Amino acid sequence: MTENNANIGFEKQIWDAACVLWGHIPAAEYRKVIVGLIFLRYISSAFKKRYEELVAEGDGFEDDRDAYVEDNIFYVPEKARWDKIASCAHTPEIGTVIDEAMRAIEKENTSLKNVLPKNYASPDLDKRVLGEVVDLFSNMDMGNTKESKDLLGKTYQYCIKEFAAYEGVKGGEFYTPESIVKTIVAILKPYDNCRVYDPCCGSGGMFVQSADFIEAHRGNRDSISVYGQESNADTWKMAKMNMAIRGIDANFGPYQADTFFNDLHPTLKADFIMANPPFNLSNWGQDKLKDDRRWKYGTPPAGNANYAWIQHMIYHLAPNGKIGLVLANGALSSQSSGEGEIRKNIIQDDLVEGIVALPTQLFYSVTIPVTLWFISKNKKQKGKTLFIDARKMGHMVDRKHRDFTEGIQEDGSLGDIDKLAKTFEDFQNGTLEEVKGFCAIADIQDIANQDYILTPGRYVGIEEVEDDGEPFEEKMSRLTSELSDMFVKSHEIEEEIRKKLGAIGYEI
Repeated sequence: MTENNANIGFEKQIWDAACVLWGHIPAAEYRKVIVGLIFLRYISSAFKKRYEELVAEGDGFEDDRDAYVEDNIFYVPEKARWDKIASCAHTPEIGTVIDEAMRAIEKENTSLKNVLPKNYASPDLDKRVLGEVVDLFSNMDMGNTKESKDLLGKTYQYCIKEFAAYEGVKGGEFYTPESIVKTIVAILKPYDNCRVYDPCCGSGGMFVQSADFIEAHRGNRDSISVYGQESNADTWKMAKMNMAIRGIDANFGPYQADTFFNDLHPTLKADFIMANPPFNLSNWGQDKLKDDRRWKYGTPPAGNANYAWIQHMIYHLAPNGKIGLVLANGALSSQSSGEGEIRKNIIQDDLVEGIVALPTQLFYSVTIPVTLWFISKNKKQKGKTLFIDARKMGHMVDRKHRDFTEGIQEDGSLGDIDKLAKTFEDFQNGTLEEVKGFCAIADIQDIANQDYILTPGRYVGIEEVEDDGEPFEEKMSRLTSELSDMFVKSHEIEEEIRKKLGAIGYEI
């Protein structure tokens, strides 16, 4: 597989070919099939490259497991190597061969124990088509490790995105749209040698973008320490595989676990926390956690975990730490069950650095309005909060889904993500010029005057519309005349409809 092929949509080729396999298998099970194959192809190619290097060195270490582990490469036993799988692609046993390969890899690599899918021998999978998908992976040029890793990583992420779109609400449990993740990362700007944490990490997209951001800004992506937690077993496994394909050494704990009841990183103080927690989660177990030390600003209500998530993250912040998270809009203004008092206490502690109202349709799974919260300890602009109304930003990529642009656009303007990041940067540097209808700066007293409600529209106001020069009286006369004409037309249409319905025996 060449770089040019990647540019014309190799990810989509894999997805389209793989979709032929789908048949009657449930989406959640089928997802395991595809992401598992991508993972198996990646670790096999990485192993093969190192194996050939060791053979060339001539010291006889090519079968020494430690020679691979020390280079952060998974040891792949002979029966699990891709050459073996490829040779069986067009046999009835291909499903069993892949399942056995997964078991053999888990046995040799304890960090992958109970992570890899083993459902390829299922009678619901067409083995002929499975073999064709194996062929597709076999024909990839894996000679350049960096390019192949990126290609497989992109393919993995692309397939996860497509599954999220297909699975709807369920898809939101494991995938946060790239536009949102990239915006959070671009605003927070994670740096070398930092600790990044996501307490509800899904498939790990926040970590991928953080590593990519650091590398793109001439840092070392291997220098970040990644910590995550996920309560859904299948999603936790996806995240583990995603990190391995990307070459990111991550600590997700030894198993999936509920973050509130079993915090797997109890002593962690993170430099950056990025998260997309479940929106408005009810029945999260508040009755058993009322006196928890994390609730510094007040006990969150039993019926909604939004402020439990916020306070859990604040608890895990380092002295100069920053948080970027996604929440449903209700958290901005809710006064019920003590939420308003918790929000007031957090604001008075000068932790809220910025609030960004997002447009609808960025998510595949939900249509409710959502907001980005940026919470910081030791804010650069003490006592001030930036409000941005980005609800008009983005563009529709299809009938249902909106996306943000990034980079320099054809007209020389900044893309949506870059514009938001620059707005934050200018605010932090004290050089931001407020734009009515888009961005405004408020101090704690301003927010107190609004009853500690954080809805950006209250602060940014309505954008100014350029005066068209038409005198008010003339404009009102013209508009009322046009409205009168419309009323007349509507009555004509109404009468025509009545006639048509009457002609077929219906009266209204």
